[in-house]
Amino acid sequence: MQSAFNYLNEEQQQQVEQAVVDAEQQTSCEIVPVIATSSGRYDRPEDVVGLWLTIITALCLWFFFPRNGGQAGDWGGMPVIVELFLAAILLALAFILGAIAGSRIGWLRRLFTPRLQMQDEVAARAREIFFDKRIHHTEGGTGILIYISLFEHMAVALADQSVIDKLGQPFLDQICRKLTTGLHAGNPTATLCEIILEIGSQASTPLPRASDDQNELHDALVLID
Repeated sequence: MQSAFNYLNEEQQQQVEQAVVDAEQQTSCEIVPVIATSSGRYDRPEDVVGLWLTIITALCLWFFFPRNGGQAGDWGGMPVIVELFLAAILLALAFILGAIAGSRIGWLRRLFTPRLQMQDEVAARAREIFFDKRIHHTEGGTGILIYISLFEHMAVALADQSVIDKLGQPFLDQICRKLTTGLHAGNPTATLCEIILEIGSQASTPLPRASDDQNELHDALVLID
């Protein structure tokens, strides 16, 4: 699974941070880009993949190693209790391997995780970061969060109410669509920089930077593993 710390190299991170600096030269908005490895724990895929691998193992045992009732004059073969014990061990190992695969293989986790659940987890995590990173607590109420969650392949744009009043929710929705399109195309650095600079440009008139404006939040790309 892609880690937030490996998603962009150091030079690319610096480009994004410079874009934040340039954008905030035009507006009083405090822009905070965040990249997270994942937004939720998602236990269900581990159980589902483990169960399916256990079922497949059981069917293979039944098909390839059928139990014969025994024939007269034949005392070969293992005792039933030993066969059951070995089968139980194989089934347990199958479940454990399936659970490990379900927890570590990204496409398997996404396959067995409902998309609605991922959307809810990403939205909840974005709101949590919006408050935890004090983006919501700027003096002028001009915080903007650009949140990218790699595992879910989803992004969220959140802003204080004063920003929404000036720029409108459709603008944030448009920003989010551009962000996901660019990320899907495989251009994370250029897309992030373009989005950040567009926010600075669009907000420069309704929310201009004052001569005594103070930079309340660090101009950094936040990475969360």
